[in-house]
Amino acid sequence: MSIRYLHTMVRVLDLEKSIAFYALLGLTETRRIDSEQGRFTLVFMAPPGQPDCPVELTWNWDGDEGLPSDSRHFGHLAYEVDDIYATCAHLQANGVTINRPPRDGRMAFVRSPDNVSVELLQKGAAKAAQEPWASMANTGHW
Repeated sequence: MSIRYLHTMVRVLDLEKSIAFYALLGLTETRRIDSEQGRFTLVFMAPPGQPDCPVELTWNWDGDEGLPSDSRHFGHLAYEVDDIYATCAHLQANGVTINRPPRDGRMAFVRSPDNVSVELLQKGAAKAAQEPWASMANTGHW
């Protein structure tokens, strides 16, 4: 089973102030995604020479009343896996709750024992929908 680190996501209240802070640390913007439909902006910032180690700043256009008190300002860790279904089956067989099953053959979420949200993403194209995942409901928060 292979695994590759992808990024760490942090929810932010003020995107420009956050970009300025991470720039002070020496990080530079490597990618930006604006979602009209989702009403959010993602800004990926990485250290020089390390574009594969970004922090993802997630800014919700309509505000984020839970920040910082709900402790979800740290959003999740994300890892790419060779086989999303095999990885989830392995985790589930070892007692890990699959909070957001890979119904789409692309993405799943689980939580660490410390309640850290971990996103698993299928390497390459999404796999074809497969049971029991395709009809499995979410469990708890992810």
